[in-house]
Amino acid sequence: MLDIKFIRDNPETVARAAALKGVEFDVAETVRVGDEVRRLQTTVDEGQRVRREVAEKFKGATPEQREQLRVEAKRNDDELKENRAQLEERRSELREYLLRAPNVPWEGSPVGDGEADNVVIRQWGAPREFDFEPIDHVDLFTKRNWAEFDRARKTAGDRAYALKNEAVLLERAIHSYAIDVLLGKDFELVSTPVLAQREALVGTGFLPGHAEEIYYLERDELFLAGTSEVALVGLNSNEVIDARELPRRYAGLSTCFRREVGSAGRDVRGLLRVHQFEKVEQFIICQADRAESDRWHEALLSTSEQILQSFELPHQVVECCTGDMGLGKYRMNDINTWFPSLQTYRETHSCSSLGDWQARRAGIRYKDTDGAIHFAYTLNNTAVATPRLLGALVENNQQADGSVTVPAVLRPYLGGRAVL
Repeated sequence: MLDIKFIRDNPETVARAAALKGVEFDVAETVRVGDEVRRLQTTVDEGQRVRREVAEKFKGATPEQREQLRVEAKRNDDELKENRAQLEERRSELREYLLRAPNVPWEGSPVGDGEADNVVIRQWGAPREFDFEPIDHVDLFTKRNWAEFDRARKTAGDRAYALKNEAVLLERAIHSYAIDVLLGKDFELVSTPVLAQREALVGTGFLPGHAEEIYYLERDELFLAGTSEVALVGLNSNEVIDARELPRRYAGLSTCFRREVGSAGRDVRGLLRVHQFEKVEQFIICQADRAESDRWHEALLSTSEQILQSFELPHQVVECCTGDMGLGKYRMNDINTWFPSLQTYRETHSCSSLGDWQARRAGIRYKDTDGAIHFAYTLNNTAVATPRLLGALVENNQQADGSVTVPAVLRPYLGGRAVL
């Protein structure tokens, strides 16, 4: 969400941001409603002043004067009541507009319409050259009795899976290692709820606009969250934080749920695009300082690269274009990891800076040393998300006999085993 004053003072900038991101946003109508809110607020303030003035006059008034003051007070109260109702209505209307206001993207973001326009800015590692014909993770997991795919669909339908045996242990090892990496960087570990109220999703920016992608439990009026970011934002919503407590660094653990509407036919095999997955998320709340936010963006990105390099997985870091970064992002970098079976890179991480766009929606503020109140800046990035990353790790480390070499950093979590 943007500040209405910013929109009023920078209409062309906001209109250009909407065009760059490919979203519809009526700047002129938003400003008009904002001006109406401002006018009604002035009217309400004046009505309250008159009420106080009339009440003061009652003290020394004669009986005749009091009767006249009662009439005046009644008229003023009726007008005040009506103006308050109009003000509340216009405020609600303005909030709906502001919730759809696009964040202004970083000037270094490539201009484009979608994923095809993203730009690779660096690459680590070279795809492995196999001296045998590698198989994809589905065939490998089936061969090793590490997963159920067809049988899992009897329970959960399309895109379901059930990990088994060593695959379960390997997935747990991936998450345990990522947690230890983040704990070593002074992140606070939080296991978050997967159920979320509507306001939590509005505060994070997933509603309105993405309802079709989210599972909704109608009887309970709750949603299944697609990331622990929802709960981590919610934990801090409508709070004023002491600036000395910032930055707040969270490592969020959660099961995540996404409906994947509109992705039919894309990456549907095996573990590449599923409805339920496990993730360790990095989440930052920092002061409203662009330089500090930029430093944290690079730090979050670097941590994810560190993890992938520890797993010896070839990957690319891409600068996401304006049309691919979403409504609330100021800057976004994806990390794509190599899949031998696909002979291409697939997204495994997404790092985003949102400025105060998210904090304004959720009411996350802080008080600086001078006592001034500011909206905070927020950032997030994947540390690890499985099973997609698990599929990449297994494919890249498979051997001719169907075994899988375990990266050295994961062996302590598997009892020292070097091969599965």
